[in-house]
Amino acid sequence: MKPVRLPAAATRALPRWGLFALSLLYILPGLFGRDPWKNDDAAGFGVMWTMAHGYLGDWAWPHIAGLPVNDEGPLAFWIGGLCIKVFGFLLGDPLAARISTLLAFLLGALSVWFGAFILACRSEAQPLKLAFGGQPEPKDFGRTLADAALLIYLACFGLLLHSHEASAEALQVSLVAFLIYRLAAYVELPNKTNAAIIGLTLGALTLTRGWVVPLALWLSLFGSFLHCFGLPRARTVIHLCAASLIALLMVLLWLGAAGMIAPDNTHALADWLSWNRNQISLPQWSSVKYCLRTGIWFCWPALPFAAWSVYAWRRQWRALHIALPVSFALWLTALMLLSPQPDPSNLLPLLPPLAILAAFGLPTMKRGAINAIDWFAVMALTTCAAFLWLAWYAMLNGRPAQLHRNVLKLVPGFKPEFNLVAFLLAAGVTVAWFFLVHWRLARRPAVLWRAVVLSSGGVILCWGLAMTLFLAPINYGKSYALVASEIASKLPPGVDCVETNATPAQRASLAYFGHLPFVPPERSCNYLLLQDSVKAKDSTELAKKYRGNGWQLMWTGRRPSDRDERLRLYQRNTTTSAAEGNAEGRAEGKAERGAKPAAVTKP
Repeated sequence: MKPVRLPAAATRALPRWGLFALSLLYILPGLFGRDPWKNDDAAGFGVMWTMAHGYLGDWAWPHIAGLPVNDEGPLAFWIGGLCIKVFGFLLGDPLAARISTLLAFLLGALSVWFGAFILACRSEAQPLKLAFGGQPEPKDFGRTLADAALLIYLACFGLLLHSHEASAEALQVSLVAFLIYRLAAYVELPNKTNAAIIGLTLGALTLTRGWVVPLALWLSLFGSFLHCFGLPRARTVIHLCAASLIALLMVLLWLGAAGMIAPDNTHALADWLSWNRNQISLPQWSSVKYCLRTGIWFCWPALPFAAWSVYAWRRQWRALHIALPVSFALWLTALMLLSPQPDPSNLLPLLPPLAILAAFGLPTMKRGAINAIDWFAVMALTTCAAFLWLAWYAMLNGRPAQLHRNVLKLVPGFKPEFNLVAFLLAAGVTVAWFFLVHWRLARRPAVLWRAVVLSSGGVILCWGLAMTLFLAPINYGKSYALVASEIASKLPPGVDCVETNATPAQRASLAYFGHLPFVPPERSCNYLLLQDSVKAKDSTELAKKYRGNGWQLMWTGRRPSDRDERLRLYQRNTTTSAAEGNAEGRAEGKAERGAKPAAVTKP
């Protein structure tokens, strides 16, 4: 027997304007008014920027100013590069690149909504008919569940930062959501068109971040379609094989075109295939610990709701709305456990199936459990927002003194200033939060999505406060703009070759902000930008390939917020012997021990 009994009043849909406003409040803060930040955001932007301002060969194999990036596919960077081409002159390259991030988010949000809607409208997901009538209409129930799925998706902690980065991960999680939506549509109408769209989506996933995740999802849908959904096996096998051929054809077209456009970079194919193979290994205890330690908060609040949904619908586990997201979640979890070096990118694809699955647990929850979730969201997220406001006040006014010191300790050298626009936006978001809490607690609506509206609204509140009140110090601490300008000022005019061992994110930021003419790793130059740690011993600071070449130190510095990082600029001294060069390096290291990092001031 189905576990759901609902009156029609419980399925009033969230107003369209409210859902649209929440989505905008979620995605827009964090896209504007900042530089590319270190790690994935800056590295992804670097690939897009290199493509947009390069030649046709730069679009074939992703790279950052000559540094190959063979651990991801090109699709997300193609979209970002096109956005820079079209909007860069108007918005600036960083913001233009983030238009691709906005498009990816919209794709994922709409896919979660429509996927949940199709699944909820199916007969096996509908509530039981009441004795005297009054049960909800199928489409009303579907809209309510779809609203709840989207709210849960927006409330997931792990999605928050990654959905605002110019990276391939942002597109990958949205394509996983789109695949669920198209699979649900295929079960409703199993024709060639839907099968072809499934194949295109699998190919797009492969071109985004390799073939490992698409392969796991293909195995998931193959097993689910043949054993759970009652579709004709012969026709389903033909359609799935056709989808696989379409995906394979997309990848082969890219590889063939890249081989013709840039034949000298054929080693990139071997590196890409090697990276894909290295994503899978034997299960390791470290992966299990990572899954338990990080996965719980990363997938919150979707994970507990999804677990309850599985329990509540355990007698109908073959139903499409349970079997499809559960199958995806299980295969993606197994893939994460087989990863030799698990990281958040392994957890991101889990969020769409968990959010959709979680929505189907809401109709079966008791009122007491829903009220407990609401009070937890109100207390925890309001406390977090209050702390952000207090920290902002302390940063500007110096009181409380200890909090003032703790905040500025994270961004040494930053001089806080009052920003009226940021203050008004933050105040508006806070007032909207109190109106939402009052509406929820005073009226106590009996709608299904009431259990998650405060969770998603609170997450949006805290993110909005962080991206308004603290955007300036965060940008100061995560941007390489000032350091890049300082390095560029130390180079003589006309320099066209700089060698570096900087990370991809550092290389991208320094090339964009400082216009440093970096070269591929195999080339040698008379100028070297060395990135290492202040903890490294002076005798081993220079890598072996750079030793004995008579390097003369020109500049040393770092971002003030990074106490471990060290950047040094060298010039080759052609008149110095190898032995003298090593002696100079040791002398420079001793001198640097007592030297302070280069001063960086707020622009």
